[in-house]
Amino acid sequence: MSEQNEFQSLRDLLNRIREISQKGEDTSVGEIIEMVGERSYGPLLLITGLATLAPIIGDIPGIPTLLGAIVFLFSAQLLLGKEHFWLPKFLLMKSISSKKLDKGIQWLESPARVIDKLLKPRLKVLVKDTAVYLIAFMCLMIASVMPIMEFVPFSANIAGVALTVFGLALIARDGLLLVLALLLTLAIAFIIISVLI
Repeated sequence: MSEQNEFQSLRDLLNRIREISQKGEDTSVGEIIEMVGERSYGPLLLITGLATLAPIIGDIPGIPTLLGAIVFLFSAQLLLGKEHFWLPKFLLMKSISSKKLDKGIQWLESPARVIDKLLKPRLKVLVKDTAVYLIAFMCLMIASVMPIMEFVPFSANIAGVALTVFGLALIARDGLLLVLALLLTLAIAFIIISVLI
């Protein structure tokens, strides 16, 4: 599946989400996915990762589990070879206060400026089309434990960082970021195993 997209930068993506949030009191999952596109796995991962990472959004009880369910479904469908992603209507209708969403975007703007300067194609051999399936599998694993992470302080934020970096790696064709995301996934596995033992 091609990961080419129309977003010029991370700030561009955030600005597009902000435009949607200004249309009403609440912003639904369906509205954001429609803006990104049903075939854009990289940007979809990036959005769910950023939402989990942003304190104002990701700290709302139930949000990490909701975002985990979305990532799980997208990743599973990609692994099954689906060309277009599908979510059940009840997930598409889930919404967040546009005011909270806008505050979350404001919090992310400064890091986004720094990240945009660092993004560039590197080690592209690591992010060829087949790498998307490895990323989908790793994200499937992360998503499956995100409900548990709601009970472990800051672990959901680490999951958000991993999903964000996976999304950025796909968008920028940056193999170095992919390696970083894989290391973060190992850190998540260590945290979960430590909690369960």
